[in-house]
Amino acid sequence: MSTAASTLVASDLDRTLIYSAAALQLPMPDADAPRLLCVEVYGSKPLSYMTETAAGLLVRLAAEAVFVPSTTRTREQYHRIHLPGPAAPFAICANGGHILVDGVSDPAWQRQVAARLADECASLDEVRAHLLGAADPAWLLKERVAEDLFAYLVVDRALLPEGWVKELADWAEGRGWTVSLQGRKIYAVPQPLTKSAAMREVARRTGAERTLAAGDSLLDADLLLAADHGWRPGHGELAESGWMGANVDVLPETGVAAGEEILRRFRASLSSGAHLPAA
Repeated sequence: MSTAASTLVASDLDRTLIYSAAALQLPMPDADAPRLLCVEVYGSKPLSYMTETAAGLLVRLAAEAVFVPSTTRTREQYHRIHLPGPAAPFAICANGGHILVDGVSDPAWQRQVAARLADECASLDEVRAHLLGAADPAWLLKERVAEDLFAYLVVDRALLPEGWVKELADWAEGRGWTVSLQGRKIYAVPQPLTKSAAMREVARRTGAERTLAAGDSLLDADLLLAADHGWRPGHGELAESGWMGANVDVLPETGVAAGEEILRRFRASLSSGAHLPAA
């Protein structure tokens, strides 16, 4: 089996490979702007994009390796995305809570996840009650539960008190949960619920001998560290915190240009059989 064919590539989607209009970070009007491809429409409105160059790179990557979209999105939210090329045979949704096989959640994996959560951390009900009790209606816009696995708040960042997220994180850590602030969303996720665990399971099923990964948020850190090599863009929660990993290359690119560069690095690594250092 060739190095490329035996490689699994697990990549976060939002703000890693695909970008909302607000996250694109396009060049100034007098510069050459890349051509964009819309990959998500919801309520008749375009939501997410990648460059046409990135789309071509992704199609070639998926033909060369086992490409596994790896997202915190729910299954319903993931199915709104239409990436270029054939549908990925495997996908990771709900931050590792679901492994999709040809678009359908694997029940055996669901049972494994449920057992770990019951044994290793506080219940969703307890955490959700604390979230709602601690949040202030002045800045809380919405509260949501995702797949009965984790919860998140949508907040007005301008009104969010300094230190509130850290206090929540300290409280959650003692109960086996992780807190992550991404844009306007504050996620509370059980620590055993990880993309890395799901990636390892997909690697086992596919016989992948090497894993590559990319992501921009705190919830991607375990995925990056679990992979043989990883890449993070110059934006996002990991960049803002200065997060580093011995096997992770930090890219200078930000916005939609970072999505392109991540795909170039994936393909270059497949060609070389090893990772390339960041420029």
